[in-house]
Amino acid sequence: MDNQPFSSYEPQGIMLRLNKYDDIFSGFDIRPYSERALSVDFLDEIKRASRDKGDGNIELTILIPERLRNEHEEVVIRERLAAHFKRHHGILLKEKLHVKRVGVAMIAMGIVCMLAATFALSENISRNFLLSFLVVLLEPAAWFMLWEGMDQVIFTSKNLNPELNFYHKMANAHERIYFKSY
Repeated sequence: MDNQPFSSYEPQGIMLRLNKYDDIFSGFDIRPYSERALSVDFLDEIKRASRDKGDGNIELTILIPERLRNEHEEVVIRERLAAHFKRHHGILLKEKLHVKRVGVAMIAMGIVCMLAATFALSENISRNFLLSFLVVLLEPAAWFMLWEGMDQVIFTSKNLNPELNFYHKMANAHERIYFKSY
């Protein structure tokens, strides 16, 4: 018996075993592979498998029965996957930037409302009904805008991070998507 410690094979990336190429795509979409929507189950499985991977680039190996292998389809599928990952990475980056911009605008509006309320309070408001009403209106609006804006900048934008991280990992996958037989 060998005294060497048992070493198991741990791939550097993600390996998925599929029954056919169609398992990658939505069953409702009948367009060619170059245009077809990806299967939610397929994407969820890749996301789940990529969670414990580092921030580096991920290799994706798709195992297909040898009798079904078709190099031309694999090239098309590889390009479709890479395009999907790049597109969604860009969409999520824009969405995160938009959320942060809205949050900063809300914070700025909250500060403007606070300044306006402070200015109204600095006047003699006991005799001026309009200024009193303005203070009553501006103070809660200012606090709402300030806190909601901070929530957008800090928490809402942060909620996009897991999805953004996944697409960042997969964005340059074109050279690291492999098909192998089983």
